[in-house]
Amino acid sequence: MLCIEELLTLEAFQQLPKEQLDWACDHATEVKLPAGATLSKEGDDPSGFYILLKGQISLTRLSEGVEMPIGQHTAPAFFGEIPVLTEAPVPVSVYTLTDCCLYQLNCCDFLTLLHNCRGFERSIFRVVQTRTRGLESFLRGREKMAALGNLSAGLAHELNNPAAALVRAMSDVVPAIRELEHMNLVYGQAQVDPTHTQEWQATRDRGYETILHQTLDAMTLSDREDELLNWLEDYGVAEAWKLAEPLAAGGIEVATLEHLTSRWRDKTGELRDQGVRWLALSFDMMSMIKNGLRGAERIADLVHSMKSYSHRDQGAQQLVDVHDGLEDTLKLFSYKLKQGVKICRHYDSSLPQVCAYGSELNQVWTNLIDNALYAMAAQGILEIRTERDGNYVRIEVIDSGAGIPADVQSRIFEPFYTTKEMGQGSGLGLDAVSRIIHNRHKGMVKVASEPGRTCFTIFLPLPQASAESPQEIRAAIASS
Repeated sequence: MLCIEELLTLEAFQQLPKEQLDWACDHATEVKLPAGATLSKEGDDPSGFYILLKGQISLTRLSEGVEMPIGQHTAPAFFGEIPVLTEAPVPVSVYTLTDCCLYQLNCCDFLTLLHNCRGFERSIFRVVQTRTRGLESFLRGREKMAALGNLSAGLAHELNNPAAALVRAMSDVVPAIRELEHMNLVYGQAQVDPTHTQEWQATRDRGYETILHQTLDAMTLSDREDELLNWLEDYGVAEAWKLAEPLAAGGIEVATLEHLTSRWRDKTGELRDQGVRWLALSFDMMSMIKNGLRGAERIADLVHSMKSYSHRDQGAQQLVDVHDGLEDTLKLFSYKLKQGVKICRHYDSSLPQVCAYGSELNQVWTNLIDNALYAMAAQGILEIRTERDGNYVRIEVIDSGAGIPADVQSRIFEPFYTTKEMGQGSGLGLDAVSRIIHNRHKGMVKVASEPGRTCFTIFLPLPQASAESPQEIRAAIASS
């Protein structure tokens, strides 16, 4: 049986009079568990208030399907008060690290004991406050790291394709340059008439312009490639199929080749088809450089988006274009958007900038867009609207997902409340949205949801409206 002396090792119980200590001892049930046992799992219904008198326990929480340790209790200690008080599912899993001896007060008995002594109640709530803040701080850090991990994984995926294209292009350029140098040497030794040389060079330069500005459509390219292949085979060029594609990309026509090679058709030797190969290789190298440049530009664009997204001067408020933040966030989610999401942008280009904490505002867009993609299972329509609404900028993020049930819409901004499956969300994403918009930017967040359409609306005050009181802001938005 639980002894009063054991209870008094815990500071909170020192507030109870002797008769209530006796009552607690009479109502406590002993629980003995070996090392490695599971006392409760995250998501279970509250089972009571526990007093740990011997041993050590571990607390874990699911994050992206992985159990993360978030704390430990070593005897003497108590735990289990939070789910009993909130009547919410157990927020953590509890495992024994050593052989443990515990005593359990069922939910009703714990609440009875709590309400009969103000000093005990105050002590318990102080512990609840400390533990809730610790859990919230830990989960916020985990959520930010998880979001950063997702964005980093997506960014790495997006960088991989242009980087690979750049590597392929640059690795093929060196042998192409060497072959062109050899051709130039052979051509120079042949002492060809300068006027004819200029014709070849002019044809090459026109082909460069065609490739760089991509003036030919796919159908024309395909037809011309077939015509050139037939001509090259008739002319007797080895591996004609390798030359037809770059010549077609350079806009070369059969008549042009007929004219340029007419003086060499009846000759033998290396020079007979070298001009055609020189043109094809020149065009091929220009295409390599163009593709490599496009890859480098894509990499630079992604890096710029990441820098802009992170706002390195995030400690201070700054004038921010909300469209830039939205677009930077969309770029970092592009790996998910490609799976089957159509984006509809309705931006008001005349919107003025807002005074904001840039990185925090991007955290809002990240949470809203990520939730929208989750709700749609990455298949559907994501609509983003911006417009001026009086002295405020109005931003709407709309998805075509299943919607939020009406009976939980009033709770979605509560800390730790989530409609996602266990381990998929901490319940702090929308809480962060609410805090950043309300507390940091003096704005408002509204939600309207039905099956097939969920709309989160953000109101951000313009600089001239930032001096208004929260009551004035709410009144203005409510009337809009």
